Amino acid sequence: MRNTLIGFGAGAAAALLFASVSTGSWLAVLLFYLAPLPIMIAGIGWSHWAAMIAAVFAALALGLAFSPVFFFAFLAGAGAPAWWLSYLAMLARPVGDGPTATLEWYPPGRLVVWAAVLATLVVVAAIAHLGFDAAAFRAKLAETLSGLFKSATPTEALTLPGVNNRDRLIEFLVEVTPPAGAVVATITSLLNLWLAARIVKMSGRLHRPWPRLSDMRFPPLTAVALVAAITLSFAGGMLGILAGVLSASLFVAYGILGLAVLHAITLGLQARPFLIGGAYAAVLVFGWPLLVFCLLGLIDTMLDLRGRVARKRGPSATT
Repeated sequence: MRNTLIGFGAGAAAALLFASVSTGSWLAVLLFYLAPLPIMIAGIGWSHWAAMIAAVFAALALGLAFSPVFFFAFLAGAGAPAWWLSYLAMLARPVGDGPTATLEWYPPGRLVVWAAVLATLVVVAAIAHLGFDAAAFRAKLAETLSGLFKSATPTEALTLPGVNNRDRLIEFLVEVTPPAGAVVATITSLLNLWLAARIVKMSGRLHRPWPRLSDMRFPPLTAVALVAAITLSFAGGMLGILAGVLSASLFVAYGILGLAVLHAITLGLQARPFLIGGAYAAVLVFGWPLLVFCLLGLIDTMLDLRGRVARKRGPSATT
């Protein structure tokens, strides 16, 4: 009964946040991206059953209030990924026997990889809704973007430096929208997961210890998947589009791993707060420095950069 009530409350909040985008304001867009947050709070703070009930209830409410399309859109785009990530975040297994037994919690690095995979699946589902081949997808997306341009007033029209022709701008957006959608979906999933965990921790209901970002690592095959996705993204056609989406999601994941490497290799340095703060500020303001940290994460995967620095530093450095 407790999980059911928590699920209904979280589902109602998630449905309201998701539906707020219909108002068209910029604040509504922010609230729209926070729609998975109540579901994750229910899953991390109470039970994954509460998160499942919240996801289904929110999807049903949106489907009844608007149309069946909203049921599937919310469930696939926000509800199911939020439930799965919150379930994995609280997944643990016993290690050892007797009084020395401890719990081994699901690694945070795998949570980041899962967020990238789920973001890829969400974008792939959206692509399939527009068309099952590259030509049909691009034509339908270009038609949708053209409609948005026609409905915008001259002061609201989107422009880019050096791109004055609307058709050229639409062609550019058709190419960048799928990978950009994957980047946004990955980042928002991880931000919602982090925010949900912080809220639950402040309430005293977080049962797992807070993980250290500097210890985060990815499964070895993740780098292979990134290289394969980058290679296939040059294939063209629908395969190239889908591979580009996966590449974008994994780029974000490795960018976060690069930030974890920065946390680890700057341990013991007096300028550590300024270095880390500057790195986060650069990523938030410019965006492109995340590619540098992606490269740093890949270098650490291949050369164990954190291990080399730790051995040179010795055991005296504090964490």
